Amino acid sequence: MQINHKYHPDLILKSNPYKSEGKKLIAIGASTGGGDAIAKIFQGLPKNLPPIIITQHISEGFYTSFANRLNRISSIEVFEVNEKMHLHNSCAYLAPGGKHLLLDKNCNDYYAKSVDGERISRHKPSVDVMFRSVNNVVGKNALAIIMTGMGDDGSIGIKELYDNGAYTIAQDENSCVVFGMPKQAIARGAVCEIVGLDEIPNKIIQFSSGNLKRGH
Repeated sequence: MQINHKYHPDLILKSNPYKSEGKKLIAIGASTGGGDAIAKIFQGLPKNLPPIIITQHISEGFYTSFANRLNRISSIEVFEVNEKMHLHNSCAYLAPGGKHLLLDKNCNDYYAKSVDGERISRHKPSVDVMFRSVNNVVGKNALAIIMTGMGDDGSIGIKELYDNGAYTIAQDENSCVVFGMPKQAIARGAVCEIVGLDEIPNKIIQFSSGNLKRGH
């Protein structure tokens, strides 16, 4: 189905950046080629990491099997967000098919939920919606990673995170199946670092231990 009209994230939630200190969180957005790429990252991750949230464009009906695949190969426990879920360390949370992934916060605890609505940046779930929600709830305490994929979904939200002081990473062209989404994020000036797929697990570990920070 051709999606001709391109809706902005404002249609789902307004930008209201979180400016204070808080718990760490990792957000990953990907499209074409992202399933295998994310699986490769998860094989290289230890436990004791902050919560990870993922928006991956795949055909509806394949999200549960993708979550199960990650569970089989990783020490991280992976959940599909079909209801409001309390986010825990050493766990990952996957946007469900046909809905956007949003974050919430109660006291100092993060929650994920799924919401329906228009396709944003031509996608549902949309990486832009997830990244904006991360910026509204987590702000500079987040690590945002934009990976292989066609189009430009994610470039609006990751720029908002970058401008708010979050650490942002784009997958490099050599290791992408399609260098679309990372290329657009880089073009917007939204990226702290461009790295190969093999380097991403180490970047996540560095961030989690407090060794990956923005320069001043």
